[in-house]
Amino acid sequence: MNSGLNISVHRYLKWLAGLLLAGLLAACGADTPHLAPLAQEDLVMAFGDSLTHGTGTDADHAYPAQLQALIGRTVVNAGVPGETTAEGLQRLPEALERYRPRLVLLCLGGNDMLRRLDLAQAAGNMRAMVRLAKAQGTVVVLIGVPEPRLFSGAPAFYGEIASEFDLPYEGEVFNEVLKNRSLKSDPVHANGAGYRLVAERLAALLHKAGAI
Repeated sequence: MNSGLNISVHRYLKWLAGLLLAGLLAACGADTPHLAPLAQEDLVMAFGDSLTHGTGTDADHAYPAQLQALIGRTVVNAGVPGETTAEGLQRLPEALERYRPRLVLLCLGGNDMLRRLDLAQAAGNMRAMVRLAKAQGTVVVLIGVPEPRLFSGAPAFYGEIASEFDLPYEGEVFNEVLKNRSLKSDPVHANGAGYRLVAERLAALLHKAGAI
């Protein structure tokens, strides 16, 4: 009886240790997909809406400009304030043709949520943008946007898309920024310090992935 109990406890402790280890590895970025290193001449395109454009600060403190200084690669700011995922999908082909980026930082969806558009359609638009970029040999890094009314985290579809296409994914930083008054310029936009945190988090993600 005691022997059987000891075996059960041992199995439980072994399972718990494995679970904790898996969580630790995930927290340390062990599951971050690997990317090929970016050459010095490779161009990065930040594609999105006002959060990419840098609404709430000046151009030099938008996250693309701050990221460029951190990673030593050209980062083009292709953010358009007010853009929805449907509009982004229409605009992306021309942007890819114009800049021919090696890597795209994709951050859209906030305006779909603000306008209460169908999030299933938004997810479909995001998938279409990922497919479009990948079809041209462009690497995609996905950035999640929190639900504006709650700031309780990015909707699940961002993580699902990242998993489906094996994309490096940053899903927390804008949620952290928009919960912190000292990091935002208004209820839905960061300030220069907030965009600095976004840039730092993305630089860390690119380093983990091996791109830098």
